[in-house]
Amino acid sequence: MAAYIIRRVFAAVLLLLVVSAVTFAIFFLVPRLGGQTTDSLAAQYIGKNPDPDSIAAVKKNLGLDQPIHVQYWHFIKAIVAGAEYNFGPNPSVCNAPCFGYSFKTHVEVWPEIVQRIPVTFSLAIGAAAIWVISGIATGVLSALKRGSLFDRLAMTIALAGVSLPMFFTGLVSLALFSFNWPVWENLHFVPFSEDPGQWAWNLILPWCTLAFLYSALYARLTRAGMLETMGEDYIRTARAKGLRERKVVFKHGLRSALTPLITIFGMDFALLVGGAVITERVFSLQGMGAYAIQGVTRSDLPIVMGVTLTAAFFIVLCNLLVDLVYAAIDPRVRLS
Repeated sequence: MAAYIIRRVFAAVLLLLVVSAVTFAIFFLVPRLGGQTTDSLAAQYIGKNPDPDSIAAVKKNLGLDQPIHVQYWHFIKAIVAGAEYNFGPNPSVCNAPCFGYSFKTHVEVWPEIVQRIPVTFSLAIGAAAIWVISGIATGVLSALKRGSLFDRLAMTIALAGVSLPMFFTGLVSLALFSFNWPVWENLHFVPFSEDPGQWAWNLILPWCTLAFLYSALYARLTRAGMLETMGEDYIRTARAKGLRERKVVFKHGLRSALTPLITIFGMDFALLVGGAVITERVFSLQGMGAYAIQGVTRSDLPIVMGVTLTAAFFIVLCNLLVDLVYAAIDPRVRLS
């Protein structure tokens, strides 16, 4: 087991290096191939009417005049050990992990990401709890009551949940519960440490709206998995041995049916932690997704790179945790 964990951790670190290299190449190497010069990139740090002397100073300070592999080394070094920039009379220390400073606001990117992570994480963990519980429960009941009115109604609602886009359900929920029926009139994020009750109350509507999409998908997947599992020979053997139906369903049927969902949940949760862009936009939550939109619309390269690499870190981390959970559930995984 220890050897398996070491292999997976090493693979995760290697994957992060590959992601960082690809991200660096997209933002620094590909534009050069398209005709962009280092002068135009350096000019974005200066502002309006940059003069040649200022551009040359920024290029030297950021190392943009160096070979691309040297720039990548400084980029990785800044993430791990921090960096120091001289934009003015006094040097600016960028502590690790350093993703640089915003082109537009000249504010360090990493503290902004740290400030917004609790918003996105709160949105993701609450919605995940709702969609896992409701989706799996609905899928199990639909499989056990196959062909019944409940099964048909649940799958119809699930089909609607999968089909309707997030921006549509989000706007409809706001129109109903914030304007027509003022249940949530003033939605804003309250930190959990300040007021747990108000934190949960203000996030109920975004949680339910976001969970509606995922719970519908999980319900359909759980139903399909349960229908396949409950027809296996070992299920009939368990019933023939006289085991109670509840034990047959939950211990033998559900456990096997949920194994594929672990991978899907790991990916879904990681992507949400990386930024639930549409949900945050609809409900005006200032999380990672909103920060990413800000960087893209303003062509603010350090913000886009910081959000991209942070999201990649969470995705790789969740995949690592999924692999470890697989190893704990199925011992055969450790031998592969």
